[in-house]
Amino acid sequence: MNHPMTGVAWDLGAAALAFAGTPWYQREYAGNPGWAYLAAGGLALALVLAFHVARRWARRVFSSLEHADRARGLALRVLNDLRPWAVVPAAAYSACALLTLPAGVETFFRSVFVVAVSAQLLLTSRLVVEFVIARAVTRPSSDGASDPSLASASGIIRFMSMLVLGGVLVALALSNLGVEVTPLITGLGIGGVAVALACQSILSDLFASLTIVFDKPFLVGDFIIVGDKLGTVESIGVKTTRVRALSGEQLVFSNSDLLSSRIQNYKRMQERRVVFGFAVPHGTPVGQVRAIPGVVRSAIEAEPKARFDRAHFKAIGAYALEFEAVYHVLSADFNVYMDIQQSINLKLIEAFAASGVRLAVPTQVYRREHPEVAGGFTPEGPGPF
Repeated sequence: MNHPMTGVAWDLGAAALAFAGTPWYQREYAGNPGWAYLAAGGLALALVLAFHVARRWARRVFSSLEHADRARGLALRVLNDLRPWAVVPAAAYSACALLTLPAGVETFFRSVFVVAVSAQLLLTSRLVVEFVIARAVTRPSSDGASDPSLASASGIIRFMSMLVLGGVLVALALSNLGVEVTPLITGLGIGGVAVALACQSILSDLFASLTIVFDKPFLVGDFIIVGDKLGTVESIGVKTTRVRALSGEQLVFSNSDLLSSRIQNYKRMQERRVVFGFAVPHGTPVGQVRAIPGVVRSAIEAEPKARFDRAHFKAIGAYALEFEAVYHVLSADFNVYMDIQQSINLKLIEAFAASGVRLAVPTQVYRREHPEVAGGFTPEGPGPF
């Protein structure tokens, strides 16, 4: 009768002989044949080498393509920003797909892969955020002007964008690691609502500043009128906008109040329409009255930066004959407008003086009354006119 240990020894010996007679790449190690480990290692090494080759190529061509093609330059920057500590875990986890591993080992590789890729995505997303912000902030306004000072407001935009992206990536990473994130998101949502209610006015001004940055209703240096306040924009902050008034003092506007008001931006003016009028007294000869619009037209057309629109005998007023003229100043500069108007006025005075036309002088009729005299008139008459 054979002893049980004899059978066990016989089986072990047979297994050892079979193992020794099998090629190394077909032998099983921890449940996987040798060729599987070789293939997994080759795949991981190939992925790492491909990463290094691609990054070196990106570094070589990045400088020549950055200015020619912004989108391609962004793609190359993203490729160049990949970190080895993120690529190696990704290559190792990809190679693990060729192997049959214990649950604990597979969970370890998966956790390292999720953490590394999430960190890499957070770092890479900053390039995309900066690219989008730079394009939006430096985008010319409707009049073709750009405002470099508004780039300072991009800091808060970058912070908020990265905060949101970071929260999303952390939630995705925890979810992939098997953590239940629904209660966490619910708690953050309730806390966010509470904070938003407590900081309502601050958040209102903050989002108003973002509206100013992206929509560009005005830029630093623009001359604006808000209600009965007017001045030049000095700075646009996160909460307030500061305007230098013509009288010298600084006006501070809340961003939310500023956007809820009607804003007149004179810097965006391309041409200035000017309407002016004058009057000549009754009794002016008809020939002179008929010639006055032509005189006004000649005076306006003599100005190189003015475009004549019209000049008319507007009305027969109660005290004078009224004229109205309209022209356009081909510049938004107020000083240019005043120089042109002054020149036109001088030409009209000279032309009227040469032709004998008098300008009407406003007069006020009043009478002196004496309470002791019946009828309210003094014995000398109704008084001076």
